[in-house]
Amino acid sequence: MPYVNIKITREGATTEQKSALIKGATQLLVDVLGKNPATTVVVIDEVDTDNWGIGGESVTKLRKAVK
Repeated sequence: MPYVNIKITREGATTEQKSALIKGATQLLVDVLGKNPATTVVVIDEVDTDNWGIGGESVTKLRKAVK
């Protein structure tokens, strides 16, 4: 039973986009590893940008600096 955990920042990914991620990840495991899609689990975790850091800074701070 494959388990895929996708982590994205919480910035408004739509239900349709999340559905596409779930379908795409499932199909990738079918195509590459021959896994059964009926037993493939995909979980999407949405993380606040304050809780996601890159290079020692939060994504919130980094995005404000770019503007």
